[in-house]
Amino acid sequence: MSGAGYRTVVDREWCADPAHQLRWDRTIAFLRGAPAPVPPPAAGLDIGDRTPMTGRLEELYGCRFDTTATDLDVGTLDGLYQVVTAFEVLEHLYNPLHLLLEVRKVLAPGASSRLFVSTPAWKPAILQSPDHFHEMTRRSLESLIERAGYIVVRRDGFRIRPFLFCLTGFRPMLRCIFEKIGVYELAVRT
Repeated sequence: MSGAGYRTVVDREWCADPAHQLRWDRTIAFLRGAPAPVPPPAAGLDIGDRTPMTGRLEELYGCRFDTTATDLDVGTLDGLYQVVTAFEVLEHLYNPLHLLLEVRKVLAPGASSRLFVSTPAWKPAILQSPDHFHEMTRRSLESLIERAGYIVVRRDGFRIRPFLFCLTGFRPMLRCIFEKIGVYELAVRT
């Protein structure tokens, strides 16, 4: 943790959380449902720190995935990519619109170029993460996506807690009801 008590680094403890492993499995399954980019990408861009998910993306797409090392609220992105991913990033930014507009600049022109995004769905305040600035309703998120100049190609949602976790207390039960990840395949609106 750093800054004003917000998590700003991805560490071994964070990566070992079983909920992240489940999220990565379900996200990879969602990505497999998208048509392969044509031509195959030379490289992809995974927004944020390198995680075990970055390695899984490299395996899936058969290319290296660059990661970002800039302040995503105000920084610029460079390069040209057919596949860009921003998994569990938007909720951590003061200004997620800035990032979405920056991604448009580096998303290669063409019908098969895609941005894949995942973010937690809105939850009641008592369940929201202290590391998140925004937990958006589906309507708010899709409004942000539209404002940034994208169209939703596909969307899905899934839960990340096993059933037995739900039985361990009142708050875990509420998490099982409200905690859901939304994952989106986006294309630039033409």
